[in-house]
Amino acid sequence: MKTLSYKTLEEQGYKGYLLKEAPERMLQFGEGNFLRAFVDYFVDVMNERAGFNTKVVLCQPIAQGLADQINEQEGLYTLYLRGFENGQKVNEKRVISCVSRCLNPYRDYSALADCAGNPELRFIACNTTEAGIVYDPACSFEDKPAASYPGKLTQFLYERYLKYGQEKGRGFIILSCELIDDNGKELKRCVKKYAAQWKLGQDFEDWIERENIFCSTLVDRIVTGYPRGEALELNKLNEYEDSLLDTGEIFGVWVIEGPECVKKEIPFEQAGLPILVTENHKPYKQRKVRILNGAHTSMVLGAYLAGRDIVRDCMHDEVIRRFMNHIIYHEIIPTLTLPKAELEEFAASVTERFQNPFIDHSLLAIALNSTSKWKARVMPSLKGYVEKFHKIPEGLAASLAFYIAFYRGKRLDDSGLYAERNGEDYLIQDDRTVLEFFWRHQGDSAEQLTAAVLKNEELWGEDLTQIHGLEEMVTSSVRVIEEFGAYELMRRC
Repeated sequence: MKTLSYKTLEEQGYKGYLLKEAPERMLQFGEGNFLRAFVDYFVDVMNERAGFNTKVVLCQPIAQGLADQINEQEGLYTLYLRGFENGQKVNEKRVISCVSRCLNPYRDYSALADCAGNPELRFIACNTTEAGIVYDPACSFEDKPAASYPGKLTQFLYERYLKYGQEKGRGFIILSCELIDDNGKELKRCVKKYAAQWKLGQDFEDWIERENIFCSTLVDRIVTGYPRGEALELNKLNEYEDSLLDTGEIFGVWVIEGPECVKKEIPFEQAGLPILVTENHKPYKQRKVRILNGAHTSMVLGAYLAGRDIVRDCMHDEVIRRFMNHIIYHEIIPTLTLPKAELEEFAASVTERFQNPFIDHSLLAIALNSTSKWKARVMPSLKGYVEKFHKIPEGLAASLAFYIAFYRGKRLDDSGLYAERNGEDYLIQDDRTVLEFFWRHQGDSAEQLTAAVLKNEELWGEDLTQIHGLEEMVTSSVRVIEEFGAYELMRRC
């Protein structure tokens, strides 16, 4: 079977959209599954629908990467976006052709530096994981390339400055996609620290500020990556060998915090894409964290105790689905600031995403590190509800009871804390201090354990028993779980 290439597609008489030649207008640090199913997908669609006419040159940010595989396939790969959309099952296949090549700066740094001299280059996108945007003072300007991603970017910007520093409009729109708060602002902070540390000059520092736009962004799409179990069959159906197959959910939203001029340069509106440019991305991040992630965290521990194992099955259970929807529509949405209709539209998409027939999303996988997740995703909604309505939200309080019941362990070892469901052990994984806390309280009554958990300021950053009525309601809910089961508590809510 032939490898995917432009020639292979031509020989097959491929009729789909392809863009073989175009200027490299975007540099992308990161060549993994997520960026190829998200940023590069959007660029490809804008090329087709809005004449964006942009090729993306990728740069692998670490020494081990996909450059050789990407170049062997001339930047081409097959993307499958799958799930429910407007109540309909969708399985969309697209050959992505916006990628021109992939650089390995550890093998050929000059190829990356040469890109800075390309007058057509205007955009930089990146996703180097949460650990990517860090300032490491050990990085040296003489390293080719610098070890950290912000160091690499500073080197690249300096090359651009040397070439075009005297020309207006030759800087970049930089789109940071890492999953940290204020990713663009943090990236800019690191770059400016390197510029100062390496003594690259005040003129360069002024140019960074004046000619470059560092955008913080919110990215939202579940990308499941290379479909190992299906790859053989998909390649056979496509009649070509694609070692870069990529899969993700059909849903996707990209919120970009930046000035109005960004809209004029990225034709997402003309292409009909779910990309939003706004002066403040934080309400949209709050929407995602509170509704999508908050629904996950509120529901999965109780659903697991009730005998379910994957998210999709929970959505087919009327009691669990109604419990989740009660929390979203009646306890979370009333605490948020975006328009109600917009929030409810997003909530409806969450239910569709959770029903995705192509993703077996394990409840135990979501349950990993539930303490920090509950604190970040659920606690703000609970406190916001109490502040607004002066009463305890029953469903969110139940989610805390599910957390307590789920963490009731019977055996602690190096792997984690083991608890029991229907006579079988399951493994709880969290910070060691959390696991040891629950181990110490394994013999507590419902009242004792609930009080100990709520009072533990190391877990929550505050004493939750100070929220009037919360301890009483959570204790009552834990008793229901112990006597009648988690499913019954969901039904009552």
